[in-house]
Amino acid sequence: MALALALANQAQQQGEVPVGAVLVNSNGQVIGQGYNQVISNCDPSAHAEMVALRDAAKYLGNYRTPDTTLYVTLEPCAMCLGAIFHARVARLVFGAHDPKTGACGSKLNLAEPGLINHHTTVHGGVLASSCGDLLTQFFQKKRRQAPPVSTTDTPQEPSP
Repeated sequence: MALALALANQAQQQGEVPVGAVLVNSNGQVIGQGYNQVISNCDPSAHAEMVALRDAAKYLGNYRTPDTTLYVTLEPCAMCLGAIFHARVARLVFGAHDPKTGACGSKLNLAEPGLINHHTTVHGGVLASSCGDLLTQFFQKKRRQAPPVSTTDTPQEPSP
């Protein structure tokens, strides 16, 4: 998870939401890694998990990654969890829970055993404070940098 946090910091330095992911095989070897690149790649699917899975698939020459553990700093969304299932990741370990889009119990529970044909063991809350604090600080800074919204301005009619 420490490497995933370092990758999340790298995402933050590039103006991306600070989420990092690392895929490790059963020998403890890193076979894939990534961080959010949605903005820089103009790709709505470039979440940290997706980037790490793509990296591992390229490394292995196979889209299946059995007997692996994915460490990610934020609870995966439905898109990412679907890819995790399709890749046959054996174990998912995540840091902070995501009450808005988390698909491992926070908003949805797509990881419920028996719900989908492949089951990935899920363990959440690992280094949750560190992972969550990084996200909280990132969004607080974004809000401080945002231009103030005027309540006295009235919207203009669009020009024909």
